[in-house]
Order: sequence, then C-alpha cells, then structure tokens
Amino acid sequence: MREAPEWTDLLDAAIDDVVEAVSDAPDLAVPVPACPEWTLAGLVDHLREVHWWAAHAITEQSPDGSAPPVGLDRDALVAGYVSAAEHLLDIFRATPAQTPAWTFGTDRTVAFWLRRQAHEVTLHLRDALQALGRTAEWSIDPGFAWDGVEEVATVFYPRQVRLERTAPLPGTLRLQAEDLDETLDLGQGEPYGVISGPAADVLLTLWRRRGADDAVAAELLEKTAVTP
Repeated sequence: MREAPEWTDLLDAAIDDVVEAVSDAPDLAVPVPACPEWTLAGLVDHLREVHWWAAHAITEQSPDGSAPPVGLDRDALVAGYVSAAEHLLDIFRATPAQTPAWTFGTDRTVAFWLRRQAHEVTLHLRDALQALGRTAEWSIDPGFAWDGVEEVATVFYPRQVRLERTAPLPGTLRLQAEDLDETLDLGQGEPYGVISGPAADVLLTLWRRRGADDAVAAELLEKTAVTP
C-alpha cells in the first residue's frame, strides 16, 4: 500500500478536479450515466457527505456521522463540498496513518480511509466527467488502478458476501492487468471468466463502469454484485 502522503496527494488532486468540473459545468442537473439515480449536483453532494462521514469515523470512532445539509445551487454546493473536503484533508494531514479509526474493513486505522477516499473521489470524478461528455480527460496511474482492483477483492467483494448482499461467485474471475503483469483470482472453480486489459479497465469493469469483453466473466458479474 502507498505511504500516507501519496494517498493524500492523490485525494487532493482528485478533489481539485471535481471542483473544477462542477464549477465549469453548464448544467448541474445533467444525469450521471454511471449512477442513474443522481444528477451531477447529487453526485457532488454524495461526495460531500462521504467526506464528512469518513472524517467522523476517524475523529469520533463511529459510523454515525452525518453531514450538515447544503443547497444544491452551484455556489452553495461548491462551497459545501470544498469545506467538507478541506476538513477531511486537514484530518488526514494531522493524523498518523496507523491511528485507530472506525472502518468497514479489516484495517481499522486511518490508512483505510486514506486509501478509500482517494479511490472514491477518483472513480466519481470519472462519473462526473462522463456526465459532462469529458470522459477522455480522465486518467489513472496503473498502479493506483490495480490497488483499486485489490481493494475490491479484499474489501468490497468479501463484504458484499458477508452482508448477504450477494451470493459468492459461482466460478472464477481471473483479473489481469496487462500494463502491470499482475493477476488476481476472485472466486474458485468453474466456469472460468477473464477480465483482461489495462489495470484501469479491469477496475472500471469491477465497478460496472464498462462491460466485460469475455462472455463468461460478464455472466459471472451479472450474477454476483462484487461491488455495492
């Protein structure tokens, strides 16, 4: 896993890009294709709420935090998002990564939230850019993308099964990052499906932002929600 300052830098950069996207968007009411229940304004407000929730989980050791409401007009939304993001970044910069925190993973330290928030904002930045017709502007370092794949394998998929949100995979998903020469298996036994390509594409497939090219992998993902 990356060192804490690297995670903070990744998160800070993604936050800046979200603020730029929403500040320049001609219409905050545009739908978000990857999250059909949200408009662009709703997506940014979700991120604002998640930042407050993560901050509370760190400072109060509790999942019961909630964000103060703000308006969804551009000025209020941007100001509210920036406030929440800066509050979280201040906490990360002031708190050692190994400090205990409430989390929903097996890692019960601030390091969990450093990683999770960096991935959260980076993926939703792509969602925002897609809503604005600017998907091509999104990029992610292959190593960072593969870490997101590993997070799905070790945090989200086991949690989905543990909470009985989905049944275990009825077969094996082989995940291959061709730009990193990395391989990881989810599930076991037959049938055997493969998700192969750049690490970014593997990550986007697991988070249902792109379809699986392999028919068996597509069927396995249709049967099993490996991410929320």
